Amino acid sequence: MMGAKIKSSIDLNKLVRENVKRLVPYSSARDEFSGKGSVFLDANENPYENGVNRYPDPMQRTLKSRLGELKAVNPENMILGNGSDEVIDLLFRAFCEPNIDNVIICTPTYGMYEVAAGINAIENREVPLDKDFQPEVNVVLSVADQNSKMLFLCSPNNPTANLLDESKVVELLESFPGLVIVDEAYIDFSPGKSLSDRLESYPNLVILQTLSKAWGMAGIRLGIGLASKEIINVLNRIKPPYNVNCLTQTKALELLETVNLYEEQVKNIITEREGLITFLNGLPFVEKVYPTDANFILIRVNDARGLYDYLLTDEIIIRDRSKIQSLGNCVRISIGTSEENAILKNTLTKFELKS
Repeated sequence: MMGAKIKSSIDLNKLVRENVKRLVPYSSARDEFSGKGSVFLDANENPYENGVNRYPDPMQRTLKSRLGELKAVNPENMILGNGSDEVIDLLFRAFCEPNIDNVIICTPTYGMYEVAAGINAIENREVPLDKDFQPEVNVVLSVADQNSKMLFLCSPNNPTANLLDESKVVELLESFPGLVIVDEAYIDFSPGKSLSDRLESYPNLVILQTLSKAWGMAGIRLGIGLASKEIINVLNRIKPPYNVNCLTQTKALELLETVNLYEEQVKNIITEREGLITFLNGLPFVEKVYPTDANFILIRVNDARGLYDYLLTDEIIIRDRSKIQSLGNCVRISIGTSEENAILKNTLTKFELKS
């Protein structure tokens, strides 16, 4: 790995924006006391109980404790957001100076990194993944400079579905001058494991996870950021005081108790994924089925738009990715239930006969 040594520390003082260093964080009513209360007269709430009349815990302590148990991560190394998108935006606002700093994104990948860069007036430097959709370490490092504050890596990657080579990720952690953000939204469907056990070794590592995919909680919008306590403290300084509402916290805690159901559904999705891969490989109009470590499959066909439109006539919705560079005539298909996948297979067979 280029002979690089593991970093023992990171100089956050050089990475954090100057205005964030000077910022006096907003202190909510619920931040200003500790212990147990029974009569709450501090936050100007409506006192009549209806289940949602009180502000939620701004630090989501109970929820973080449960997530910490499941993920074997100290809650102090965790920030929760209104989806991972909020955590991404917080990272930009904490560490990237508008119109000065830059971030590096390995494409094709999740489009929100580029959008967040644009919103925050940060230069986005794109480095294409190689032909196997793996990061080219030397190219990434050659593009980086003293103003490169963050590198985004999605593993398994969206939309290509493949797990990134861990040795390449580690090499970048050891050599990149800023933070390395590893988005693990689809890690539950992968044979690989989370990099969360490397947080102590790499203080420049930030991991993004979500409850939207494997845990089936897309509707409540709960994203997870894992990082050193120092990075989490910076993000907590600038996050909105009550960014995760009480309904989200309550529902998440409820569903996080259904571990057996989560495990069963992940297993079923992987089984369905393998069956669909076999089926797709037998269709003449499918030119390539890309390797997948996620709950979706990327395929290249002879007419992506024609296939998309045909499926839509049967009310089957997939994602046309053919306008993305290097993904010409590619579509992305999420793994459904066995019933949904049977409907998809039947319609794909009809499309083949029609062709």
